[in-house]
Amino acid sequence: TFLTQKQTHMFTLQPPASCAPLRAFSVGNPKNAKPSRSTAIITRARVSDSPRIIVENDEETKKFRLRDHQREVIRDMGDFASGELMGLLKPTDKNWQPQDFLPDPESEEFLDNIKEIQKRAEGVSDDLMVVLVGDMITEEALPTYMNMLNTLDETKDITGADGTPWAQWTRKWTAEENRHGDLMNKYMWMTGKCNMKPIETTIQNLIGSGMNPQTDNNPYLGFVYTSFQERATKISHGNTARMALEAGDDKLAKICGIIAADEGRHEIAYQRIIDEVKKRDPDGAVLAFADMMKKQITMPAHLMDDGQHKARTGRDLFSDFAAVAERSGVYTADDYADIMEHLIKRWEINSITGLSAEAMEAQEYLMKQPDRIRKLAAFGKKKAAKKGPMTESFSWIFDREVQIN
Repeated sequence: TFLTQKQTHMFTLQPPASCAPLRAFSVGNPKNAKPSRSTAIITRARVSDSPRIIVENDEETKKFRLRDHQREVIRDMGDFASGELMGLLKPTDKNWQPQDFLPDPESEEFLDNIKEIQKRAEGVSDDLMVVLVGDMITEEALPTYMNMLNTLDETKDITGADGTPWAQWTRKWTAEENRHGDLMNKYMWMTGKCNMKPIETTIQNLIGSGMNPQTDNNPYLGFVYTSFQERATKISHGNTARMALEAGDDKLAKICGIIAADEGRHEIAYQRIIDEVKKRDPDGAVLAFADMMKKQITMPAHLMDDGQHKARTGRDLFSDFAAVAERSGVYTADDYADIMEHLIKRWEINSITGLSAEAMEAQEYLMKQPDRIRKLAAFGKKKAAKKGPMTESFSWIFDREVQIN
């Protein structure tokens, strides 16, 4: 599932003035657009952004949409999608299911097993519980992520039951991911440490709010995004597994670990898609990667809202959740830089030759970013250290307080 908790409360990444957004994959307000036969569509990139106007069939719009040669690249990848990509999924009868890790309701020991879960959860800190709940809420917003994949040209599932390999991948990837939220939700409920009503409210609000990852219906951009997100999710679940084990809850650790393993397999799938794009269109792959990094990876759960937190604190719920994740070491700004560095190495960005001037500029930009992000993260940590400790309550854990800085 797409999980990146980039710490916007710590630092904001802005591209240097010398690196203007890549026009092939971005759109702003069209200049001198004539509305004669065109239809104006207003969209929002982020909730706080002012609307950007897209005029159908004008030159600016055509620049960020999938070009003809890019459509051919995706179409040429059909055999890859039906073979290698689909091969990274597991058959249902060989996959784990949530019930494999939960007490059997038909067992005479069912209630005793729940008491054991609650006993083990006593050692899990409220900080870790907040992060676990936030991760679970992100997993539960799966309908939004399937919807996002179905905005991508040439790979979308037009009817909802298309037989194309891309459509089958999206549905079966979604089916595998669906187990994650199911399992975490049931386990969190059994611990007795979570207030499920506001958690359920947050899930409904998040799905209803949707997300805009700024992928512009372009699969190049979309699969760069998912390559980043799946690795981020793997890191987050892997860290919660380690921390749960340290807290004495080996069952919870196993649950987080098995979910992290799924995310790792899905990460490989999406990164291999970009491998294939790069073979056929190295310019397009580099430009897409750079464009998503300049836009920054939009957090899929950044619109989470329990209906209480912001009214009480004046801050977004996601910001405080992300602060707890940062402080506890589950997912940090350094992780964001590490993921970017991993993808640069994974796709061998530095060694690609024969690029256009625009792609070479993007290549140079990408190579500089991990160190730049780490410097900004270090600056943010020093700035945060000068402030006194600050705590905040979360409805998810019956309004208990945890430190957020």
